Amino acid sequence: MIAAFSISPMGGEEGPDGGVAEAVAEAVAIVRASGLPNETNAMFTNIEGEWDEVMAVIKACVDRLAETAPRVSLVIKADVRPGYTDQLAAKVERVEHHLR
Repeated sequence: MIAAFSISPMGGEEGPDGGVAEAVAEAVAIVRASGLPNETNAMFTNIEGEWDEVMAVIKACVDRLAETAPRVSLVIKADVRPGYTDQLAAKVERVEHHLR
């Protein structure tokens, strides 16, 4: 499965830059440390793996942000497609093929 998720602390103190970048970076660090294929863009972090693996990483991100914020906002969009792997790149490659 691929899950695209956006996470942000709510109701806590803002970071020194006036935003939530530091807290989001902590979540991205957890994703990267998981060893699962992932990528981060301006809106979401995408992570690929088995359901339980992916959800465990997302939960770890929520738990980490909840340590310093009274609320955590989480948006998840998932593509659950059993039997397929390496789709983070393959899905993009299929679209790029049609753009040539």
